[in-house]
Formats: sequence, C-alpha cells, structure tokens
Amino acid sequence: MKQPHYLKKGDQVALVCTARKFTKEACEPAIQLLASWGLKAVLGDTIGKDNFQLGGTDEERAADLQQMLDRADIKAIWIARGGYGTVRILDKLDFTAFIKAPKWIVGFSDITVLHSHVNTLQIPSIHAIMPFTVPNTIESAVVSLRKALFGETLSYEIPSHPANKTGQASGELVGGNLSILYSLLGSATSLDTKGKILYIEDLDEYLYHIDRMMYNLKRNGYFEGLQGMVVGGMTDMYDNAIPFGFDAVQIILDITKEYAFPVCFDFPAGHVQDNRALRLGQQVVLAVEKERTSLTFSDGGA
Repeated sequence: MKQPHYLKKGDQVALVCTARKFTKEACEPAIQLLASWGLKAVLGDTIGKDNFQLGGTDEERAADLQQMLDRADIKAIWIARGGYGTVRILDKLDFTAFIKAPKWIVGFSDITVLHSHVNTLQIPSIHAIMPFTVPNTIESAVVSLRKALFGETLSYEIPSHPANKTGQASGELVGGNLSILYSLLGSATSLDTKGKILYIEDLDEYLYHIDRMMYNLKRNGYFEGLQGMVVGGMTDMYDNAIPFGFDAVQIILDITKEYAFPVCFDFPAGHVQDNRALRLGQQVVLAVEKERTSLTFSDGGA
C-alpha cells in the first residue's frame, strides 16, 4: 500500500459530486466543519450542477474529479453525497498522477466504487460521513473523521452483538456498501479479499436481495481465505408479504457458517447516525469477544 499523507492545518480539501447533485448552500456545514479543523474547502465545479438526479453530466463529474485527483495542492477529496452515479464515470478517469501522489478519498455508500478501485491500486481511502450527512450525524462520527484524516489513532470498542462469531483476526480492512460490492463483481474493480477483513453495510434492501448478494460474493470466492467480517448498519431492510424467513443477521450467519473467521454485527458504520470513519486498505486487528468487540487500526506511517 502507498499511503496518502495525513492532513495538517492549512491543507485544502476538495468537495465534488461524483453521484447525486449537491448545492453550494448545502455545503456550508461541511465547509464550517473543515474550517474548525484548520482546513480549507475547495468547491469543485460540480457543486451546484443539476442534471436530473446527478451533479452534472458524466463528462462534467469525471472532469471535476479528474482535476482534483491531479491537483498537487488538494490533499483530500471529500465526495459530497452518494446515491448513484460514480460507476458511470470510473472508466473516464486517469489515476496516473494520483498513483504517484495519492490523497485521501472520503465518502461511503455509492463511493464504495472509488474505495474498491483505489484499493486495487494499493492505495488506502476513508469510509466516513459526507457533506450531505454532516448536519444529521453525531459527534462520535465527526470526531472519528478528523482522527482518520489527521492520522490519529483509530481504535473502536463496542458491546458485542449476541449473534457475533467470536475470535481474533488481523489483516487489511476492505469493503463498503454490499450492493456496490455486488455490482462490481467480475470487473477489474472487484476486491481481492484473501487474507483480509471484509466490512459490509447496506440500506433499503429486501432481505432476499441481501441473501442473493451474499451468495454471489460467496460464489465469487470472497469468503475463501477471509480473516474476518465486520457488518455495519443493515438499515431499513424490507420483507415481502410472504416472509423470507431470515433477517439480515441470520442470512449472513447462514451463508458464512462453514467458515471459521470471526464476525462482528452492528458495527457503528454505514447508513447510521454514528458512522465511524474506517481507513480502508489499512491493517487492523479485530477482536470479537463475548462481551466486547474491538477494531484497532495501524497508523500507516505517512
């Protein structure tokens, strides 16, 4: 892994739209938050663009992200919001300059497209709150993003879920939104999970969709050689008039039951108010015990 440099006061952070649209007015809470940390927000050309659901045309969103990937004075790129649209621009991007001088890409949900792609380039990124979610998040999530950006120690300890599979594991943390990971299977952006710890979360899905996606990950070898699994928010799940019969936790346990790796449920990350920052692509230690679960990150050294 080629680690991006951690931020310092005075650094510039770009805000861009790679998916859904976002207004300049809506950026204000995020701009103020960055300023409180001594950072300067630089609004991309897509902020304020309106192309139906999207923050500009595919060409406009690709050009905006490209300039921020290439600009040496931009030290992190904070994607304004998720939704859908990042995959539409991925193949229009040139990561040559980014590979030579990587910077933190920050976001979650649809931004899993970028997290997965830069992981294949051996560059870490940060799964965390976005400008869209700043007004409705809570302090612990906000503080965790600051720590992640500035290179402070990230270490989380939470009460264990009754369904957890206990054990200890270490490895590189990878993953993101389950639906996006599923959509990337078979492409060059699909993750290599062998020897790693997989993080997943999702929102607004039918339970049988969760089952189908998990089975497809299994059939694509995602669980072969996996060292551990961290399950974040499985938020606002739906069922049919005739019940599927399993909830999300039971689905994941059933599909992974033949594997020995530890599994942690209800980790505070994803489409939840307490969306703690995760430095994807960095080494972690996962300890799942009967009463407590901890996830501790290495500092990465950059």
